[in-house]
Amino acid sequence: MVDIKERLKEIKAMVDRGDYFTINRARQYGKTTVLRALCRFLEADYLVISMDFQKEMSDAKFRSENAFSVAFARAFLMKINDLRSTLPENAQSAVEHLRAAVNDSRAELELVELFQYLSAFCRYAPKPVVLMIDEVDSATNNQVFLDFLAQLRGYYIDRDESPTFQSVILAGVYDVKNIKRKIRTEDAHKVNSPWNTREGNEENGSLLTFDECPRDHKELAPYDIAVDFLVDMSFSAKEIAGMLEEYERDYKTGMDIERIAELIYDYTSGYPFLVSRICKLMDERIAGSENFPDKKSAWTKGGFLEAVNLLLWEKNTLFESLSGKIEDYPELTQILNALLFQGQNIIYSPDNAGIDIALMFGFVKIENGAVVVANRIFEMRLYNMFLTAPREQNTDTYRFALQNKNQFIQNGRLNMELVLEKFVTHFHDLYGEQSETFLEEDGRKYFLLYLRPIINGTGNYYIEARTRNMERTDVVVDYRGEQFVIELKVWRGNSYHTRGEQQLISYLEYYHLQKGYMLSFNFNKKKKIGVNRIVLGDKLLVEAVV
Repeated sequence: MVDIKERLKEIKAMVDRGDYFTINRARQYGKTTVLRALCRFLEADYLVISMDFQKEMSDAKFRSENAFSVAFARAFLMKINDLRSTLPENAQSAVEHLRAAVNDSRAELELVELFQYLSAFCRYAPKPVVLMIDEVDSATNNQVFLDFLAQLRGYYIDRDESPTFQSVILAGVYDVKNIKRKIRTEDAHKVNSPWNTREGNEENGSLLTFDECPRDHKELAPYDIAVDFLVDMSFSAKEIAGMLEEYERDYKTGMDIERIAELIYDYTSGYPFLVSRICKLMDERIAGSENFPDKKSAWTKGGFLEAVNLLLWEKNTLFESLSGKIEDYPELTQILNALLFQGQNIIYSPDNAGIDIALMFGFVKIENGAVVVANRIFEMRLYNMFLTAPREQNTDTYRFALQNKNQFIQNGRLNMELVLEKFVTHFHDLYGEQSETFLEEDGRKYFLLYLRPIINGTGNYYIEARTRNMERTDVVVDYRGEQFVIELKVWRGNSYHTRGEQQLISYLEYYHLQKGYMLSFNFNKKKKIGVNRIVLGDKLLVEAVV
């Protein structure tokens, strides 16, 4: 496991200050792992009450204020049951009063009474009490949960007069600070944001920002007291290397730890689930396979790329969540298409609801003020998803490549030069008379659509992030451990073309390749369509022009 001790120290500093905060990250980003580790990290100084609403609070518990209060009280009592013998007399008395309220007066126990009992316990507890609630956005009856947050907020603000929790930590996917989005009704959307108001029509509620809340709801807003949670939850290449060093001490594979760590980081950007999953696949599935008979051969670049291929073609809860969100939020498709296929430079704006949704669910991140796909694995999976959709598979481009894919694989190797030759011919026959706008916006998509069925199941491709723009894109193809770099560009004249060649050569150096490929979409009426071979120094460039 990655050592997260420094992360825990940062979070403990927030707890020491008495902060109320939310940990909002995408699915399987390590929220639960951090909370569990944090419990152990804090136990010397604090009494930690850690709850999980998904496990301990079913939908039925949110049907009324009384049902919620009783369920919460029972869960709270279970958490402190093992501590009863160590509690001072006043704290034990507070616990027994709460237990009696649940057992004898449960019909009368509502939020006001619940918090009176909780406050009494916090007053006499032997250590400051920290409340953690994981999966907080699984709350489905929003009004009951809003009322709970209102009480929590009130006691937190007045904690100098009414004892309450030292710190409150809420964890979930939904970020309530910067989202304004349409959601489905509760009948159609069981996992709803707990901060959705009841305002709006019956078919489409809307989650409002604090300033937009109706006056009678503003006192219920939980997030005007929450501090920003700025702790980086992703893993750095250095942290991944530390994990691999520990593994290497056990298994002595002889791996290049720094190189493998950099590869894992390059493809995952430190997304915790993806880091863990790739390592697990290399250890359990790649090692001992036909091409990688032992751990020594598995923990190499070739073994890593094979693990990536397995990951991209498996079903797991993270990928299923991503595809489900695309279906639920059509605006995601528009943003992702602009990034993946058109190379648009989308500047981040906090007022863009579509970008906020993409950020919240982990599809994208912000780099230098621009929106980019969150990591290379997501990018490759999204390409696979979009380019193998039924509509795309029914295009002439996809069908032609699929029908002729065997001619491009020779002795187990991909003949990229032949791929370009056939694409030029096919593309010119089908789309040669299309407008400049078509070529500029859709030309690269059609090449990737052509390539997809040829390498399907065996290879993958991604876009070199440093060259993703409207004029130029470098595609890196991984096929059976062999890599190909193809520059896709829109023709802007000879000087630009020369610069493109030099830039491609620099990438060939980076990838330790002698041969590179260029695909130019040329609007010049005098252009010569076809494939040429160009020698530049010790590099061979194969250029295709359409």
